[in-house]
Amino acid sequence: MDGRTVTAFVVVAAPAAEVFALLANPHRHHEFDGSGTVRAAVSGPQRLALDDRFGMDMKIGLPYRVTNRVVEFEQDRLIGWCHPAKAIWRYELEPVDGGTRVTETFDFSGSPVAAGIALFGMHKGNAKSIRDTLRRLQAIFGTPAQA
Repeated sequence: MDGRTVTAFVVVAAPAAEVFALLANPHRHHEFDGSGTVRAAVSGPQRLALDDRFGMDMKIGLPYRVTNRVVEFEQDRLIGWCHPAKAIWRYELEPVDGGTRVTETFDFSGSPVAAGIALFGMHKGNAKSIRDTLRRLQAIFGTPAQA
């Protein structure tokens, strides 16, 4: 954790384009979500682009829906989205030997409720969720063979 961001990374044994294809399909987000809160996409394209909106069925205790907007996008390298609280979930992909380094960041620095996120320690739960999401991505794509 660094101020108002939480970040971690893993290396997976897949090209960046393949990883990006999964991340950019909101109808598949439940497959890699480590938080256990994402249920299903209820609206949105099959392939996200900058400024696209997509709705998700979620559950934290009680079920609810949230609409996200893609706010960062660079094909096969970067995708980030936020909901009305303006916290960004960002995935950065970097080709490395044997695969792709996937960095996930929860960035609440621009959120109007950042003080509340910090005060109630919600970012700590996001740190665990990020680690679990990255483990799921490793399970999906595998890990590079050691040299």
